[in-house]
Amino acid sequence: MQLRLEQLCKRFDGHLVLDTLSLSLPKVHTLALIGPSGGGKSTLLRIIAGLEFPDTGSVEIDGVPIVFDGAKLLEHRRTIGTVFQAINLFPHLTALRNITLPLEKVHGHDPKAAVEIAHQLLARFRLENHAAKRPAELSGGQRQRVAIARAISIKPRFLLFDEPTSALDPEMTAEVLDMIRELRAEGRDFILVTHEMGFARQVADYVAVLAEGRITEAGPAAQLFENPATTVTREFLGKILHYQLPTEN
Repeated sequence: MQLRLEQLCKRFDGHLVLDTLSLSLPKVHTLALIGPSGGGKSTLLRIIAGLEFPDTGSVEIDGVPIVFDGAKLLEHRRTIGTVFQAINLFPHLTALRNITLPLEKVHGHDPKAAVEIAHQLLARFRLENHAAKRPAELSGGQRQRVAIARAISIKPRFLLFDEPTSALDPEMTAEVLDMIRELRAEGRDFILVTHEMGFARQVADYVAVLAEGRITEAGPAAQLFENPATTVTREFLGKILHYQLPTEN
């Protein structure tokens, strides 16, 4: 995946969330966005997804600019799999139907094909016994795995993960991170917002640090974690890693 962000600005109610943010990556498979809370990571991810509009600036993916208007924007959204921390499943639908509904209504699959795709994914992610359950009947880890299965069911160009484990306990967090690791091993491209530093170091090719609406540092994961170049990164990692146990490979 090629990614180019040029002079992005975004305000909410007069508050500057992204401040002339720029980044150019000629080739990246897995990009982790890290940094202090409120730094603009989730807003940036939503702009890349086409769910928020920048006030100024541009986004290019694989050399193609995102057009933040009309049919072209809808087409862009249809090609991306998104997973958010809120686990946005339809509460009144079963796990199976949460996957088949967008396949039918948004992507034009016939119902039989949609069911087949959904069953394959539920089986793959050890959810086949939960197909008929609604989200309230599932654990947090199971709900997030259904959300990831739904995201990849559309065969997206790439995936976006926004703090997918923030609301989960440690055991459920491990379930979801293992699933994301599997997707990475398959060669899928994705951008991940996370505070799981050990996981980011393991799975990301490239890491960008966002603070106060700007990218303060960016580079290969091993280099950035082992030898951060800026005070912002050193202070952030120092605070986070002080209370995190080392993560084994």
